[in-house]
Amino acid sequence: MTTDKIAQNMEVIGADGVHVGTVDGVANGRIRLAKRDSGEGPHRGHAHFIDLGLVADVEGQRVRLSATAAVAVTFEEEQSGKPV
Repeated sequence: MTTDKIAQNMEVIGADGVHVGTVDGVANGRIRLAKRDSGEGPHRGHAHFIDLGLVADVEGQRVRLSATAAVAVTFEEEQSGKPV
């Protein structure tokens, strides 16, 4: 997957079409998700990352992942690379 098709503010969706997050940027082989999509509890208010290996396609203004949204969020990482 080439990162030149992925741009800030694109919606990230699972293979099932369900919203996972919003692109804040791409760096080091990962998509940085916007903080506003960071979830609840201890995960609220900071960015999470999705490995580019999960990207299946870029469709217009959407980045479609190869996993469903429920599964994709289990692959989210902290900035350090550790699982969420």
